[in-house]
Amino acid sequence: MKMKIVADSSANLLALPDIDFGIVPLHVIVGENDYVDDDKINLTAMQEDLSSYKGKTSTSSPSPHEWENAFGDADVVFCITITSTLSGTYNSAVIAKDIYEQNHAGRKVYVLDSLSTGPEIALFIEKIAELIKAGFAPDDIYKTLLEYKDKTHLYFSLASLNNFAKNGRISPVIAAGIGLLGVRVVGKASEEGTLLPLDKCRGEKRALKKLINHLKECGYTDGKIIIAHNNNEAGALELKKLIENTFGIFNGKIQKTRALCSYYAEPGSLLIGFEA
Repeated sequence: MKMKIVADSSANLLALPDIDFGIVPLHVIVGENDYVDDDKINLTAMQEDLSSYKGKTSTSSPSPHEWENAFGDADVVFCITITSTLSGTYNSAVIAKDIYEQNHAGRKVYVLDSLSTGPEIALFIEKIAELIKAGFAPDDIYKTLLEYKDKTHLYFSLASLNNFAKNGRISPVIAAGIGLLGVRVVGKASEEGTLLPLDKCRGEKRALKKLINHLKECGYTDGKIIIAHNNNEAGALELKKLIENTFGIFNGKIQKTRALCSYYAEPGSLLIGFEA
């Protein structure tokens, strides 16, 4: 039985070792420019364009056809999408699932709305890969994934909200107050899949301390952690150090955001997915 994991590009991954894995790119639209979030994208050019462009910007979901192509010829597909509150990607994947299963009798696609993005999705993907390699049956993998999902979290520290404003999600007046004098928004992905602001912090050091406090509140001890950063490796390393000093271990990795996450988590921002 051939099993495959397919995710959209908000997972910040391009490949997985020793597992059949596919990525379906989202798009970032800046004026007339369409940036496809794949391995060919020029992230520097995209972010410079976003910074200088004064008009409305947006993101675009993959089509059902793109999802169906990514499923390939797998007998079983585990499909993970960005939260449906930020994108129509989940709905597109569900349509692709129905078409794929109708056209290929006996094949099965499991679609999971992550209610999150970035490093928390990466944790889901790693868990599925682990279960596939361990020889679990498809239904058991999906059941275990749903149970695992209740034990993971996504928190963030955003250095700017300009793209949220250009996307029409918040008032430009509110966005203008963030980033000035080093103010950062610390928050989390809610149980409903929305991005929920929790704290406004003056300076990155205070924001990192807030993130550590939130890990404690979630009951974190030594679970897996993935820190994703947008041009803020120093901040990611400082957070790693704080985690080591607070919990005695850093059981994880640091990665860079790709285009979709870089759109919402602008330069200087951090995303942290973890098990608790």
